[in-house]
Amino acid sequence: MLARIDARLAPADALLERAYPGDDGSRQPVHTVYVPADRFHAGLAREWGEVARAAVEAAGGIDALLEACAVPPGERERVGSQVLAKLAREPVEDLRVDFEDGYGDHGAAEDDDAVAAARVLRDEAAHGGGTPFVGIRFKSLERPTRRRGLRTLDLVLATLLADGGTLPAGFVVTLPKVTSVDQVSVMVAVCDALERAHGLAPGLLRFELQVETPQAVLGSDGTALVARMVHAGRGRVAGLHYGTFDYSASVGIAAAYQSPEHPAADHAKAVMQVAAAGTGVRLSDGSTNVLPVGTPAQVRAAWALHARLVRRALERGYYQGWDMHPAHLPSRYAATYAFFRAGFDAAADRLRDYLARTEGAVMDEPATAKALAGFLRRGLDCGAVTADELEQRAGVTPGDLTRLLRRPPSASSA
Repeated sequence: MLARIDARLAPADALLERAYPGDDGSRQPVHTVYVPADRFHAGLAREWGEVARAAVEAAGGIDALLEACAVPPGERERVGSQVLAKLAREPVEDLRVDFEDGYGDHGAAEDDDAVAAARVLRDEAAHGGGTPFVGIRFKSLERPTRRRGLRTLDLVLATLLADGGTLPAGFVVTLPKVTSVDQVSVMVAVCDALERAHGLAPGLLRFELQVETPQAVLGSDGTALVARMVHAGRGRVAGLHYGTFDYSASVGIAAAYQSPEHPAADHAKAVMQVAAAGTGVRLSDGSTNVLPVGTPAQVRAAWALHARLVRRALERGYYQGWDMHPAHLPSRYAATYAFFRAGFDAAADRLRDYLARTEGAVMDEPATAKALAGFLRRGLDCGAVTADELEQRAGVTPGDLTRLLRRPPSASSA
């Protein structure tokens, strides 16, 4: 009977192994910064850090930032020093050179911009000054922009890889305005062809899907197409990014009420979250269009809004978001660091007790222990927590967290 059960469930077992491998435990950036391709240039990330630090000073200093972002008084000294260090060391984690909405239609000049951007990316990857994660957003696979978008993608890759070049570390491309599963399948075929043409290892090219159309969330047949899109990607889909304003406009929300916290946005992101669960595909929230500019009071008000939205996303399991302006960086990092600092002690203690089999006020299960390890890993990756703190409080090393997050092998593969 057991042998017959194994045989009957073998296809389901294989599907689970293939389609739901779990998160690989690698670093996920806390944000993505979009910069129009015609404004992208060498040293841009460093310049964003300088503008961000100047914005902090102009709006009242680091204490004003921390107060606006509602950082608890007991954590302000630590979080403040972490934010300033981050803005000096690594102000942008993930940069996307934008050839889509932020760039517009430049006609044949887009060829020149694509080559120029790729040369900068290649030079910074080789000599420093770049960002840990980088890529491009090209125009969508809808009929009016399809050929232009794919031409730009090919030009960027050809320039990066010319004369023995390699792709920058953390390179990913963004496919916007996805409306059908067929577009994802075609993108897989495009990646296959580009890898063959440019001599890349099979499976190296990965892409994010921007969920900014209602058709991606609910198809004409009543199914959640975003779930089918993830699996149609055959392992190439790296993330699902919510597009706040395109999606909001598409479902008829007035411009004044388009926000990452609108109920329509929450619904779309909840569907995305369930569709991506267990697949290893990461989620990203959208952006706010309220910029920290103007008088010091206006800047602090924008910081307060942005920090609240960042904190809200983190509480809901969206660990990444979009940032549209250099002055968004201080509030992004202040809110992110405060979130992980606030939860560090409890998470470290619970994980330590779980590993030591110590009974406490909360009875944790293996799945919860994995969630605790994931929380601590993210805090470590973004710089809110240090390895020394982790070992002292939880009794674990970064390597221990990686092992806790790794999916155990199945009985058939063990």
